[in-house]
Amino acid sequence: MPEYLIVLAAYLLGSVSSAILVCRLMGLPDPRGQGSGNPGATNVLRIGGKKAAAITLLGDSLKGLLPMLVVHWLVVSPLALALTGLAAFLGHLYPVFFGFRGGKGVATALGVQFGLYWPIGLSIAATWLFVAKVLRISSLAALISQGLAPVIVWWFWPAPELIVMQTFITLLLFWRHRSNIRKLLSGEEARIGS
Repeated sequence: MPEYLIVLAAYLLGSVSSAILVCRLMGLPDPRGQGSGNPGATNVLRIGGKKAAAITLLGDSLKGLLPMLVVHWLVVSPLALALTGLAAFLGHLYPVFFGFRGGKGVATALGVQFGLYWPIGLSIAATWLFVAKVLRISSLAALISQGLAPVIVWWFWPAPELIVMQTFITLLLFWRHRSNIRKLLSGEEARIGS
């Protein structure tokens, strides 16, 4: 299969909004119009509870993981991995099926990272869990763990293409979390469980 078709398929898979589909199937309000307005697992947790959020989290993670596993199976080229991972992530952020209005990308990024090389994903997930447990702020845990992600990728697999991919993902994640960053700076960001 040509690499550009894998990249296109990764973007289209990323464009499938787990949050919107889960809410529709479970009879919940559209997450784009409730809570934070973000179609992601954290907002689904607020409006639909733990089960709906867990399914959303799994779906968003698989959108990043599955295309990466396909590339490992078919190609195993750092450039193909980088383009595929970035395409899946961009699909989640800017989904063609939902008016280019997507989520913030933390779960999909983590799926990409696990699919790239499981120790990379495990290291980033462990960082998120540690920060979330200590500071009890989900967005801050995401920003810290994904902020460290380019260094973690470099440590485990120092291919320039993969470091550039992860740097783009990190910058886009920070951009998508700009409202959270403002709340963090003003001390208004909600804590986990509040």
